[in-house]
Amino acid sequence: MAFFAHPTAIIDSPVSIGDGTKVWHFAHICPGASIGTNCIFGQNTMVANDVVIGSNVKVQNNVAIYTGTTIEDDVFLGPSCVLTNVTNPRSQVKRHSLYEHTLIRRGTTIGANATIVCGITLGRYSFIAAGAVVARDVPDYGFIIGVPGRLKGWMSRHGHLLQFNADGLATCPESNFSYRLENNTVRCLSLDEDLPLPDHLATGTTSYDSFKSLS
Repeated sequence: MAFFAHPTAIIDSPVSIGDGTKVWHFAHICPGASIGTNCIFGQNTMVANDVVIGSNVKVQNNVAIYTGTTIEDDVFLGPSCVLTNVTNPRSQVKRHSLYEHTLIRRGTTIGANATIVCGITLGRYSFIAAGAVVARDVPDYGFIIGVPGRLKGWMSRHGHLLQFNADGLATCPESNFSYRLENNTVRCLSLDEDLPLPDHLATGTTSYDSFKSLS
């Protein structure tokens, strides 16, 4: 099994692209990029030189991933979200050797039109709301909204707001996974963050509307 590239896509050489990955209309994969298996790159996407991307990453239309970015497995980049790699760009000043590193950790979701300022880390399973502007590190499971982005709460691995009780415990209404909040850090008690979801939980069965009243 190999990767698929639409005839309009540009795949430079050398690149590494894993099996099952799909590169769609007018996408551009630049030299030195490393991409895992079963990823999707939508229309008008771009992966710059030497970017490292894990497996099962979904990149929606009109997203550019610039040099200096590392993306772990299972990340979702929403339509037209913005990534950067220089904090203080000037057209007259070349900073090609000074690209800043941005790390997007496993399971992160970045909503449509959100902006991620470079040089930060988005923690595992963090959730960046549509249109947010994020300029600081985000903790694991952190839910960020607004301009500037601020921590609104905590999202479960299935993408639902967690309601912690007095003992710092919460349950995801869809998966029934248990979570603990301690010292402003959230951890899943039911499944290690580095393990994949069990097959029976990897397909959503209930719409978000069904859980709104619990948020």
